[in-house]
Amino acid sequence: SGTFDVNAKEEWPAAGGAIASIRFDPEIKHGANAGLAGAVELLEPVKEKYPGVSYADIYQMASARGIELAGGPKIDMKYGRVDATSSKQCSVEGNLPDAEAGPDGNFGGDRGTCSNKDPTASGHLRKVFYRMGLNDEEIVALSGAHTFGRAYADRSGLGKEKTKFTDGSETKLADGSTTS
Repeated sequence: SGTFDVNAKEEWPAAGGAIASIRFDPEIKHGANAGLAGAVELLEPVKEKYPGVSYADIYQMASARGIELAGGPKIDMKYGRVDATSSKQCSVEGNLPDAEAGPDGNFGGDRGTCSNKDPTASGHLRKVFYRMGLNDEEIVALSGAHTFGRAYADRSGLGKEKTKFTDGSETKLADGSTTS
């Protein structure tokens, strides 16, 4: 979860993490969470069917299952996460990475639990993800995973209506085959 802060000394849930606080305003409306309201809504019937399972476990299970269904590895799950109980436990805006530099030429800013402002994309990513306890190799893996699929303008502000993969034209794939 992008809200985790390895340096937080306070009791749970102040350190953030997988606490399902994204289901509350204002966190679901954070810029970096654009588009996730639909995913949260899609999982509501699962919560209704299994009320004894925390939202946090359901969200983590859905993520792990999505990776597996996309051809990635099976991720063993450990259950027992505890949900945030109110919007007071939401993380502050600004803890997640920016896709583009701001008007001042910097990525990130001074919002969030600590500044992640940097003139370079790589420096910005390091400031964001070092705060979560990730190293460079893990940042590369996570960033690569975020390129799976496509960007939608209504979610990230980036993306196109059509891409070479969605416009019906023939595309050569990495294995040498083509789409039709």
